This record gives sequence, C-alpha cells and structure tokens, in this order.
Amino acid sequence: MYDAYDVVVIGGGAAGLSAGLVLGRSRRRVLVVDAGEPRNALAAHMQGYLSRDGMPPAEFLAEGRRELERYGVEMVPGRVAEVAADGDGEFDVRLADGGAVRARRIVMATGLVDEIPPVPGVAERWGRDVLHCPYCHGWEVRDQAFGVLAPEPFNSHQALLLTQWSKDVTLFLHTVRELPDAEWERLAAAGVSVVEGEVAGLETEDDRLTGVRLADGRVFPRSVLFISAKPVPRDNLLTALGARTRETPAGPYPAVDEAGRTTVPGVWAVGNAAGPTEQVINAASAGYRAGLLINAELVMADIETEVGRRRAGVFSPRVEAEVARTVAKGGRGHGFGG
Repeated sequence: MYDAYDVVVIGGGAAGLSAGLVLGRSRRRVLVVDAGEPRNALAAHMQGYLSRDGMPPAEFLAEGRRELERYGVEMVPGRVAEVAADGDGEFDVRLADGGAVRARRIVMATGLVDEIPPVPGVAERWGRDVLHCPYCHGWEVRDQAFGVLAPEPFNSHQALLLTQWSKDVTLFLHTVRELPDAEWERLAAAGVSVVEGEVAGLETEDDRLTGVRLADGRVFPRSVLFISAKPVPRDNLLTALGARTRETPAGPYPAVDEAGRTTVPGVWAVGNAAGPTEQVINAASAGYRAGLLINAELVMADIETEVGRRRAGVFSPRVEAEVARTVAKGGRGHGFGG
C-alpha cells in the first residue's frame, strides 16, 4: 500500500521549497524529495533577493526547510527514480532507495546543471573567481580586471554588459575565429580589449586567479574570469512522462504555461527546471505561484467529484454529517443541494 500525498515536490531548492510552503499552509499533505544539489551550491552568497541579499545559499535553504516543518510538510533526502501516471489522473513515484508513494499532483523543481567550458583550471575555480552572472557577482568583484572567455560569439555581448561593473574588460576569443564588423565596433566603443588565440589554462597564486594563459604561452593578468556555462535542465523524469519541450537560446526546455503547467496534466515545472535564466528570487516566485494554483485546482477537483457523486445519488457521509451538524445548530447548510 503506497503512502499517499496531495503533492510530491521533486527538488528542494528555492522553487521547490516555496511551492511546498504554500501547499503546506493550504493544509495539503506534501512530500519534498531533495537530492541536495542546488545550482548555486558553490557560491558563497546569493544576491538580489530582497531582505536576504548576501545570504549564504545553504543558510537560505536551511531556513526554508525549518519554515516548511512548521506546516507539517515532509522532507526526505534522496532521488526520484521514476514518476508514472496511473491512468486515473494520479501518479506513482518511485524513489531511488526503493520506496514508493502516490501523488495527486507533481511539482518538478529539479533545476539544471551548468556545463562549463573544458579549459584547464576553470572547473576548479568555478563559483569563486570564475563566474558567469554579473547580476549575481558583479558588485562583489567590481573594478577588478575582468576576463571574458568566448567559446561562442554571443560572449561578446557578455563582455559589453560587464563594462557596467569594470572598465578593465578583456574578451578572449578562444575558439571564435570571426566576429561581425558591427560587434568589433561595439567592443571598441565600450573600451573592451580583444585577444585572439585559444586559451590553454589559468594562472593562480595563493589560491587566487592571477592570469589567463594562451596556447602560445602569452599570459594576460586578470583577477576575475567570466564564462558562459551551458545550462542543461534535469528533465529526464519529465521526458519519460512524455512532456513536450520548447526551444530556448540555451536549448530545449520543458514547455510550460505562465503558471508552470507542463503538457502532462497534473505535472508542473518551476524554477530552473522550466527555464535557464531563473534567479533565486524568480524561482521562489514561480514555486509560490504554482503552489497557489495547484491547491485551487485540487479544491475544485474535489468539489466537482462531490457534485458528480451527489448527482449519481451517492452522498458523502462526511459532507452529510457536516450539513447535519450545521442544521442542528440552526444553520442553513452548506449549499450542497437537498
């Protein structure tokens, strides 16, 4: 016999916890399954979240879990191995450890994985002085010597944007062989230096980035390197359910409506599981919105089920008992008919 939940949330980052919070406060029975792999795990702090600016990500999530516990939301560490629709509008959820539960609705908050360029030294410094988001880290490294690694022409746009945080920006073309003339003009107008030649690695001293080394041996002093990581959604569970995808500049992502509904009835995707550019505050907002609408959907589904039962002449003992108690107290009933 499976343990049954109103909602199973897969993923315990900002989006998943936010959905769980709203649903818990809505008196829903909720299970959050969390593999403990948030996208910003390597970051020392998160920025741009009103009232939580600069807070360590791990501390933020720990506080979120404490809040959910107050509303009876259950949370377990682990992975979900499979989600299968049962044909009656509900889902069987199988955990990697062999456990299994049932759910009326599913929230996919599984996030994404950043695939970083295969340049020696980049992975080791990722999240420290090798960064990707100026809005996340630009203020903290402002006015330092920036490098921008350009494995694709789009990275020239990143170099232009970064001039808001530093006037010392060097774009390393790396494997890019050509740029449009208009892009050269923009780079010159913005004061961005451009270095042609493939990047072979990074130079460090006292565990700090000091330079970018090219394949020909040249070294350019830099204290921060910005890259464009490729965001890849953790969408295997959705794919297995047959969810459709949509094309984004970062590649295919689950097709969702403005509230997070996927093309699989009863399954929602929120945060970076639904798109590559969601910051923490956006992910929390998406989880909140999904939680509100899932609860409303379940309320109306239960009412419609009860209406159908009454039309068929099958009355719910629970509802009839409530009506009887109301009438006994002099009330007019709940308006369920009769």
